[in-house]
Amino acid sequence: MNARAPLPLDIKLMNAVATGLFAALLLMLLGVALAWAVRLPMFAIRGVSVVGDVSHYNAITLRANVMPRLTGNFFTLDVNAARKVFETMPWVRQAIVRRDFPNRLKVQLQEHQAVAYWGVDGDSRLVNSFGEVFEANVGELEQDDLPRLSGPEGLSAQVLAMHRALQPLLTPMDLTLDQLDLTPRGGWRAQLDTGTMLELGSGSTDELVARLERFVKTVTQATSRYSRTVEQLASADLRHTDGYAMRLNGVSTVSGDDVKKKQ
Repeated sequence: MNARAPLPLDIKLMNAVATGLFAALLLMLLGVALAWAVRLPMFAIRGVSVVGDVSHYNAITLRANVMPRLTGNFFTLDVNAARKVFETMPWVRQAIVRRDFPNRLKVQLQEHQAVAYWGVDGDSRLVNSFGEVFEANVGELEQDDLPRLSGPEGLSAQVLAMHRALQPLLTPMDLTLDQLDLTPRGGWRAQLDTGTMLELGSGSTDELVARLERFVKTVTQATSRYSRTVEQLASADLRHTDGYAMRLNGVSTVSGDDVKKKQ
């Protein structure tokens, strides 16, 4: 039996071209079919599942506020862009967005946990547990007796850390650090829930802690000498090396002779 004669080169080329064209046509048809399929209404994003420890949002509120701002369907949605949209919501600190076949999103949210107000009185900005400043409706706070912190922009975490270092020293005396301010020059001022103003001075956390410890250990004895309580302390300056100066409500440091000279 004679072996089959090899095909001429031109025939081989024609077959190769035909095969290539057929493959290209098939791929094009598959691409068209796929493009048509991914745009079917069944793949339009229709729902959001929310997971995480959230108290200010649920699937209904997120769907109403976020869904109109999303573009694309299950296949064409830009997940990173969707994450940024969710993170524009006032109480959302971080969002992780995943697709949930065939037409839903699963969103894991981390909300801001407000621990303090930030800025001057009347400023509605808040500080979260990470020391980050954020804006939200203060009317939605779970507690409204938060301390107020202030300082140069970008230093909120430092001010929060100082508050966390100083407050435990006052707790045994049932005193609360209502306000803590870091001045542009690096000085610290505080106000207690009794209204007492404290000049803490500048320095490291350890230095301020040492000053406040000295104050806490002796202030009850110091005020009792003038028949006053700690709650009647108007202000105290802790910047002195060997002690502190204080001003008591109802107690004057001006003598009677000095008063007469001024009259």
